[in-house]
Amino acid sequence: MSDKPTDAPHPPPTGSGGGRPTLSRQEFDDLFAAVRTWGRWRPADRGAWNRVTEDHVRRAAALVRSGVVVPMALPWNTEPGPDNRRPALHYMSDLGDVEAPEPATHKDFIAVDYHGKSVSHLDALSHIAYRGQLYDGRAAREVVDAGGARFGAVSALGPLVTRGVLLDLPAALGVKWLEPGQAVHADDVIAVERALDVTIGDGDAVLLRSGHFRRRRELGAWDPDAASAGFHVDAMPLLAERGIALLGGDGDSDVRPSPVDGVHSPVHALAIAAMGVPLLDNLDLEALSAACAELGRSAFLLVVAPLKVPGGTGSPVNPVAVL
Repeated sequence: MSDKPTDAPHPPPTGSGGGRPTLSRQEFDDLFAAVRTWGRWRPADRGAWNRVTEDHVRRAAALVRSGVVVPMALPWNTEPGPDNRRPALHYMSDLGDVEAPEPATHKDFIAVDYHGKSVSHLDALSHIAYRGQLYDGRAAREVVDAGGARFGAVSALGPLVTRGVLLDLPAALGVKWLEPGQAVHADDVIAVERALDVTIGDGDAVLLRSGHFRRRRELGAWDPDAASAGFHVDAMPLLAERGIALLGGDGDSDVRPSPVDGVHSPVHALAIAAMGVPLLDNLDLEALSAACAELGRSAFLLVVAPLKVPGGTGSPVNPVAVL
């Protein structure tokens, strides 16, 4: 399985737009049933992370050749904006100015409502319910309450070490970024694999770069709930067939507006609630894109270590790629 670009030309992906809904609710329900993996693994609340074995970890570790380390978290964002409606908090709780024995200490406090568009975070399996059910058919009302989640909590996941694959759509298309609302279809995924000579496989973590944060830095912020590039639902059967363990990107993986009538985040529903695949949202993939281009590869060792929050529906996180 190669991860180096070839010299042979390949047809470029189309990166066609999302636009109006293209799937009915019934068609979506049929798709949900087709990719569902309920009852496949134990413990069930680790979902597709159960795919990753010691062999997967060893194969991923063998990808480390240059020693380049690339973190992917966004800076802690305390500034309000169209894509940061609930800014994070950061203030000093100790400035070392209280008379006390040496040494003086400096302490700070941080807090965040991280499920949004401005914090790099992991969605655990308790984050999404579809038609009242979490992954594995658990009734959301029975296992999630004001005290947190008793099934599918982020504390059940633990760290993930596996092979990461960067689907760099702008690099494959020869553009700076995908425009908000631009959808990535199954055919686009296959075309990018051919263009970058990389094949998504069992236990892989797939990261989609749309160029979101390059666009934001050059043109300014916008409301990604209204329009953002991401996967069309027709890409999910392909990713399910490949046996991925994790899905993420520089957006939240969903193309917006949604292509499914009455479902605002269909990729979330399919990945988390049907397939048991946690999601990584709001990653800064610009440095990883540059490193992959310089080294001529699109696969790497990926390390994801969420906070161990009992009952938590996810966690802020700083995924790290090692090439």
